[in-house]
Amino acid sequence: MSDSPPRIHWTDDGQTHSAAWRSLSGHAPPANVQLVGDDLSAGSALRLARAGTGLLWCGDYQNARHLLQAMARRLEQPPSTAPVVTDRPAPDNRAPGKSSPDSPARNMPSANLRQVFAATRQAQAQRALVLGQLLLPFDADHGLPLRRAPDVRAAGLQAHGAVGEHYVASLRELLGLIGAFEWRKKGVPIDALQGRIHPHHGVFSPVRGEYVDLVAQAPLPPAAHSAGAFDIGCGTGVLAAVLARRGLQVVATDIDARALACTRDNLQRLGLAGSVTVQAADLFPAGRAGVVLCNPPWVPSQPHSALDAAVYDPDSRMLRGFLGGLREHLANGGEGWLVMSDLAERLGLRRRDELLGWIAQGGLRVIGRHDTRPRHARAGDAGDPLHAARAAEVTSLWRLQSDLS
Repeated sequence: MSDSPPRIHWTDDGQTHSAAWRSLSGHAPPANVQLVGDDLSAGSALRLARAGTGLLWCGDYQNARHLLQAMARRLEQPPSTAPVVTDRPAPDNRAPGKSSPDSPARNMPSANLRQVFAATRQAQAQRALVLGQLLLPFDADHGLPLRRAPDVRAAGLQAHGAVGEHYVASLRELLGLIGAFEWRKKGVPIDALQGRIHPHHGVFSPVRGEYVDLVAQAPLPPAAHSAGAFDIGCGTGVLAAVLARRGLQVVATDIDARALACTRDNLQRLGLAGSVTVQAADLFPAGRAGVVLCNPPWVPSQPHSALDAAVYDPDSRMLRGFLGGLREHLANGGEGWLVMSDLAERLGLRRRDELLGWIAQGGLRVIGRHDTRPRHARAGDAGDPLHAARAAEVTSLWRLQSDLS
């Protein structure tokens, strides 16, 4: 966070007050703020929030939570402009995990799914904006000076660090912060590591284990044992840890300080700190490696928050940067491992021939691909507006080599 956060202002009994504004999602403070309390109805709260008014709560904390839930229920209806999806994915008879040659994307989606995706993301962003207008006051130690408020000081300190003054933040963001605090304590079990990964706040959790299994099972090129590996965009450090478990010396990079701290923490917990060097870098470290691994954001779209950046990659910038610079970082006989879902292709947001074109432009060739199907709950949720794409999604580990090898 900045040393000088923006400020939020409001009036109480004719007196003007202000406090620091803190948003880990990067949202701007509302220009208009109104003090509200236990007598505020969900309908009135929604009307004010939709008009852009921040609702600074001064009542009972539990009543604020109930109000937020009531507001959310009123926003649950999908946008009326969203088209109805009637497409059905064609069956994919390849066995999970089986290698296959490159081929054009099958079953390219209609414009229908692109429209559904756009409408769904717009509705999600609007919902987050409206619900984010319910605000809470915090003391300088991250405590909540409200009746029946829980002790959230440890969670606040872990996410924000030490702060020098009282501040205001959204209730919705606080609930996410508390959830992240519990996830960090509990950790996510990773079968390939026979251990747990503990995601920090703002670092995407490796809840989709199928891509981790691909990295754990793909055959290592001989160059990996002599030249080591790079993990580009390490996040929680889960893939760097998997490569280290396979006996490799790894350099893990990221541009996000939270991701670097998270990676170091997880490597220490797993006893792998001696096998992985963690560096701040925009994509590649110096030198070459026998395996250069990247699991970039899978969907070429604009992120709406800091956490979104792990999923959405505007104009496929990270993907194209990785493919464009990979060859000069491959050791002789080394391989680039690109871990990608084809969800963007099924949504009509990127074509398979574009991906193959970027590979060729980078002076690379595909020597193999290992595929798996998603195991997460949303893949089987027929009520999801994007179910047609999610049900057919394939996650792949693309094995790439220099075309001069």
